[in-house]
Amino acid sequence: MNLLTDVIIPIALVTASYALCLVISSLYRRLFPHLRHLPGPKNPHLLYGNFIEIAEDDTASTHEKWAEKYGQTYRLNGLLKANILVTQDLKAIHHILRYSEEVYHKPDVARAALGRLLGDGVLVVEGEKHKMQRRVMNPAFGPIQIRALTEIFVDKSLELRNYWMREIQKSSNKEVIVGAGLSKMTLDVIGRAGFNYDFEALSGGANSEISRAFAALFGNLNRTNILDFLRTQFLIFRSLPVNPVIRNARGLMDRIGNELLQDAKEMARSSEKQDGIGKSRDLLSLLMRSNLDNNLPDHQRMSDEDVLAQIPTFFVAGHETTSTSTTSAIYVLTQHKDVQTKLRQELLAVGTDSPSMDELSALPYLDAFVREVLRLHAPVTFITRAAVKDDIIPLKEPVIDLNGKTLTELHVKKGQLIQIPVKSMNKDKKLWGEDAWDFIPERWGKEPEAAHEIPGVWSHLLTFIGGARACIGWRFSVVEMKAILFTLIRAFEFDLAVPKEDVTFKRPLMVSLSRPVAKSHLPERRLPVILTPVTRDN
Repeated sequence: MNLLTDVIIPIALVTASYALCLVISSLYRRLFPHLRHLPGPKNPHLLYGNFIEIAEDDTASTHEKWAEKYGQTYRLNGLLKANILVTQDLKAIHHILRYSEEVYHKPDVARAALGRLLGDGVLVVEGEKHKMQRRVMNPAFGPIQIRALTEIFVDKSLELRNYWMREIQKSSNKEVIVGAGLSKMTLDVIGRAGFNYDFEALSGGANSEISRAFAALFGNLNRTNILDFLRTQFLIFRSLPVNPVIRNARGLMDRIGNELLQDAKEMARSSEKQDGIGKSRDLLSLLMRSNLDNNLPDHQRMSDEDVLAQIPTFFVAGHETTSTSTTSAIYVLTQHKDVQTKLRQELLAVGTDSPSMDELSALPYLDAFVREVLRLHAPVTFITRAAVKDDIIPLKEPVIDLNGKTLTELHVKKGQLIQIPVKSMNKDKKLWGEDAWDFIPERWGKEPEAAHEIPGVWSHLLTFIGGARACIGWRFSVVEMKAILFTLIRAFEFDLAVPKEDVTFKRPLMVSLSRPVAKSHLPERRLPVILTPVTRDN
């Protein structure tokens, strides 16, 4: 037997043929994609596709313009000419969100990017593991728990108020960079509320190293890095060394996370022995107690590795999105002084600086203001999913393709990328009326009936998404945002420190978070605001 001719060469030929088939198949799918006959914009960039238009749009309204031109369902060119189905058809979105566990997962490239930073936490994992993690974590995010955490939200908001008061006393023009202070404050909140740990970000204490690491991390994410792009898009490049800024932040989170995990386990066991007396209310302790519940079957318990993977998720998702949303809220206040005045009147009528969750919830104009901010300025501009099996998506509004054929449903193949434009849905004139692009808090309580069909987990909005993968921390975020605004609006009047024309909502190319920033402060992405202390009548 000739080993070379009888074994090695045939195996090599089969392997090479298989690899060639994969390459040809991949090239065919990109050159002649499924659903290629759907209407949509032309491809302006070979590498970045239509994402280059999204990144360069100063108004963050590209999806809205495309929807007006091409209809509720259309096609985009993604990275490396990937074919993306975009839809804000209500029936289609209901279907996609309903089957988010079985059919529509986060794309592998998105999970790879998140996984490098967060590990295999609830934002990254799919299928049964996601269900298990979510089941154990849900009790930590219920209304009773968030009510208990509201005191922390208020205390840290008061600390931010005092921090800014000192800042403007030292400044001749009373100018602050709102995003910087808010990011530090929300990190301190997640430290206390999430782990019963003080990061000392606002005070600049000994534990504030993670605040500095996060500032560097999000500054890095806001810049396009070709190595990070290649590492995310191609499996072959994922063995390259991780960006040192990400590696440093992840190392800090892992080190602190291990310490917090051990403390939380001891606290959970101690609380069980005390029959509930003096139980810690932070999220990690609640998570540990839920995981140690005697009624929970062993196969449904999270391992230490699973619990540890949630800590970076708390770090990142628990502070940056709220900071972004509140920055947008402050920008809105500078542009709508009548709203600012009306809101301040309502808040100053409250007889305490430290309201409870129920007292915050009982303020109708604050509630309407927060809803309107999160409608028009959702921090996450769109979400992307990938079909893990062939499926049929029903449509409420038929689509006429480029061949003139009317489609009442879409046959999608395994691997198909699908994008749901969150901000565009929240501003859809067919759902919200002709004034959908205007900031009108008074619309809440009498919003159009059509908007009630939006399958969001909160307030008929897609801001926190919906279905099985809806944001688990939406209550945490909304109540924290209300506490921050309650405290700051009672203390300061807000004015832009730059001309309105200098403000842009342009988001970084590879990041889906959008916040108002001054063009003159790029690439730092800062929004300078002038604060004037409020003089209260005695």
